[in-house]
Amino acid sequence: MHIFYAPESSGNTITLSETESRHCIRVLRMTTGSVIKLIDGSGNLYTGYISDPDPLRCKIIVTKTITGFGKRNYRLHIGISPIKNRERFEWFLEKSVEIGIDIITPLICHRSEKNPINESRAGNIIISAIKQSVKAYKPELTKPYLFDEFTDTFNSGVCMITHCSKAFERTKIDSVYSRGRNAVILIGPEGDFTDEEIIRAIERGYIPVHLGESRLRTETAGIAACHSVYFINQ
Repeated sequence: MHIFYAPESSGNTITLSETESRHCIRVLRMTTGSVIKLIDGSGNLYTGYISDPDPLRCKIIVTKTITGFGKRNYRLHIGISPIKNRERFEWFLEKSVEIGIDIITPLICHRSEKNPINESRAGNIIISAIKQSVKAYKPELTKPYLFDEFTDTFNSGVCMITHCSKAFERTKIDSVYSRGRNAVILIGPEGDFTDEEIIRAIERGYIPVHLGESRLRTETAGIAACHSVYFINQ
């Protein structure tokens, strides 16, 4: 069954946005009485039927509401450096949302590429991913943070920094992180974190971790970290 996104929904009648209405009526050719499901990004999953198949403002009568749908007992926040290839960063956005993530922060490091995020496009990718994976909670894409600003601000839960430097001892994620705990994970740029950044993160309580023996691209490391936390929590 197709899933539609209807933020800030309430009551027994929901009106879809123009974009969702057009897709529902013009593309999928649904009509009066067609049963659909909706998510609002705030944890609610709705079941309803079309009462007015207007391709600009399609109206849905809600017949069932599930609150807290798919709510997890942990939160995952990944700070990840922007990379030169914007499509690869967008791929990370899509796949991390499908796996399960709560907050994504572009992390500006010493070696980060100066490649700004297209917030509108990124938002659409996130919405498409929660619809695809039937997640009722929409992850937050925050403003970019400088490395020091991030580590000063986000330091609760199990905080980890992934890197490839041989100058520092590293451990596996499952050695420091356990099921049900909140996690914050730093993923560096294509040239990795500098030693100075790693030292500053450690001073702020971040634990150095690795993702295996392979040297991973930034976006691949982000997905590997995301899946590691997801797998531990299953």
